[in-house]
Amino acid sequence: MNVSITNPLADKRWDDLVARHPGASAFHHRGWLEALSRTYGYQPFLLSNAPESAPSLTDGIVFCRVSSWLTGTRLVSLPFADHCNPLLSENTQLSEFAPWLRAECERLNYKYVELRPLSAQAADGLQPGASFYFHELDLRLSLDRIFEGFHKDSIQRKIQRAEREGLVYEAGRSLQLVDEFYHLLLITRRRHQLLPQPRSWFKNLLAGMGDTITVRVAKKDSVPVAAMITLRHRTAAIYKYGCSDEKFHNLGGVPFLFWKLIEESKASGAETLDFGRTDLDHDGLLVFKDKFGAQRKKLTYYRYVNREKTGSAVRWDSQVVRRLFCTLPNPAFSAAGKLLYRHMG
Repeated sequence: MNVSITNPLADKRWDDLVARHPGASAFHHRGWLEALSRTYGYQPFLLSNAPESAPSLTDGIVFCRVSSWLTGTRLVSLPFADHCNPLLSENTQLSEFAPWLRAECERLNYKYVELRPLSAQAADGLQPGASFYFHELDLRLSLDRIFEGFHKDSIQRKIQRAEREGLVYEAGRSLQLVDEFYHLLLITRRRHQLLPQPRSWFKNLLAGMGDTITVRVAKKDSVPVAAMITLRHRTAAIYKYGCSDEKFHNLGGVPFLFWKLIEESKASGAETLDFGRTDLDHDGLLVFKDKFGAQRKKLTYYRYVNREKTGSAVRWDSQVVRRLFCTLPNPAFSAAGKLLYRHMG
């Protein structure tokens, strides 16, 4: 198979393929690729079986090269995306691209090549890697039916409590909303002993994703208590990032925001709500998503691993190191995330 390599940020045919391919998602969007490039310096490239002179694409797989002395250099499709299907035609198999991926990995001495398909896609030489759970809610039901499917105590009553408390809901793409979201993100990441993403990542997403991205904030007496960032691609709404201040959890801000997201997504024609991936052992978050009536399924990534590059990983993210980072004041805590997050893609 002849493989063509182009830059999806300059190849308009990629935009056309994403717009029409049934397997495309918001993570294939040019804005996501631009944000990866601007924030982390990742340079995306597109594999296709179409020559550069072809007027359109029927197939395409987009990758970023993650170059890191800390975690190893690898090809990922795509960094920080929960899932990213190879966009193939009915007549093309993933196995047709596998020989090139294996040869490139070995030629350039990469640690591995990783694909993140939403459904299993077998290919010679690609082995199952990390697995997660993926939740999706059917929005084609009536709002009443959807609400009835929520857990009565944990979700329904929390939403009703939020409404009684008079939580104020704001949605948009202003820098003020981004700042309010990021303030809550620092609180949440510190609570979970995780480094925060760089503030520039969210600003670059808003700059690139246009009206397909929304920041949603719930406030009590003008104080932000919960926030989320959501994406949209055709009839799919996508919950991507969420955060909250635990001092106000009794007000039900997070379930309230999900309910607002569901109401607005249905009104605009969305048919599904993607709750994103969850680690298999994150019982609390798994149960929380289950309580919305979302359907759970397994999500497995696939890798070709360069055996010559295997070895013990640098334990820079041990529990001790994470606790140390979380003692830093907010400016230093945010700076640590900016310094190290690019190694995590």
